Amino acid sequence: MQTLNDQSLNLEIRDTIPTEKAFVSIQGVSKVYPTAKGPYTVLQDVNLSVKESEFICVIGHSGCGKSTLLNMVSGFAQPTDGTVKVAGKEVTQPGPDRMVVFQNYALLPWLTVFENVYLAVDAVYPKKIEAEKRDIVRKNLTMVGLTEAMDKKPTQISGGMKQRVSIARALSITPEVLILDEPFGALDAITKEELQEELLKIGRAHV
Repeated sequence: MQTLNDQSLNLEIRDTIPTEKAFVSIQGVSKVYPTAKGPYTVLQDVNLSVKESEFICVIGHSGCGKSTLLNMVSGFAQPTDGTVKVAGKEVTQPGPDRMVVFQNYALLPWLTVFENVYLAVDAVYPKKIEAEKRDIVRKNLTMVGLTEAMDKKPTQISGGMKQRVSIARALSITPEVLILDEPFGALDAITKEELQEELLKIGRAHV
């Protein structure tokens, strides 16, 4: 059941997944921001259980708290009340087990496509040999159809290609949870549909 109002997102999903067996568990989560006019409640008593390999969507109008909820799963924000757990561990900070694909790509403009993905791989797998890390980067860029663009800078490729780089970067470190925060919102309809299909194919291949 999903309920939306003008000020906050109240999301409660009741299903057959026991809380202790859920891979992602959000229990009694609220988020309140202090403002000059007093406390502002963005999320209130959110409960959500997601099982392993499940693909879900959180839907709501702009400003209702969707990104705030995702930020708490990724570790970029902390709940005012309640707990967020992934694989039984409470989320207290960002980590490589939870990767985010942002709407604005979040690519470093002075690095090439290859280097943007390599940066993530090198940070998560510092002990792997150089050849192995480079092979991981190539495989993931090939998977999203960017073999010919590896040596280009972000300013030299299209918005759809930039988003493919973001997806490749996220998948390259094999995260346990992939978080997509409206990653296709700024793209045209055709590119959006193509990337959605691409992502679903990648998801099925990794299940």
